[in-house]
Amino acid sequence: MTADRARVTTFVAVSPLDAFEVFTEETDLWWKKGPRYRGLQNPRGVLHFEPPGPGGRLLESFENDVYEIGRVLLWEPGARLVFQWRASNFAPGETTEVDVRFEPTFGGTRVVLEHRGWDAIRMDHPVRHGQDGAATVATIGRWWGDLVTRYRLHAARPRST
Repeated sequence: MTADRARVTTFVAVSPLDAFEVFTEETDLWWKKGPRYRGLQNPRGVLHFEPPGPGGRLLESFENDVYEIGRVLLWEPGARLVFQWRASNFAPGETTEVDVRFEPTFGGTRVVLEHRGWDAIRMDHPVRHGQDGAATVATIGRWWGDLVTRYRLHAARPRST
């Protein structure tokens, strides 16, 4: 882990395509709710990719408001997803990038998530909570670790076809 990027890895016992679909189509079901995990700290928000696919956006939607977390940069079902990520307190033009790879492996899929671009966020930015670069990235790594654990558990549930 460098000061610019956090990386987490998990294994899911489903095919790469199913792993991708759970990640992108069921995002709101596995992504934790609450102020630590959601942009506008509103438990009623729904997290979703809209429209799904290249050029889409990751949104948190509320009854009367929509917050754009980021834009999809790469959409390769069963292989890779790359999207911008913005904290709710980011200024226009401040973004980081999340790269998720779905790698086939014996018995399922290795999911490797890398959140990069932290060097471009100023050291006194509120998103860092007073932490230096390495500490910020370690915190982001733990944050994603919590989320991919939920994702792994959710992906293990039987899916309706």
